[in-house]
Amino acid sequence: MTEVPKLRTIAEVSEMTRIPVNTLRYYRHLGKGPKAAKCGGRVMYRESDVIDWINAAFESAA
Repeated sequence: MTEVPKLRTIAEVSEMTRIPVNTLRYYRHLGKGPKAAKCGGRVMYRESDVIDWINAAFESAA
């Protein structure tokens, strides 16, 4: 059986990362932020992708 990933709304990702919703929208437009997809007409993020994106930012920090 396939495990369903935990999905987060843009507001929840904003709260997790302390990045404003509008900035996350801009990052999505640029292809710069965590992976996102429309599910049922809403932009959703897999929690694991958000965590991977945060970890990658710390790994690339000097």
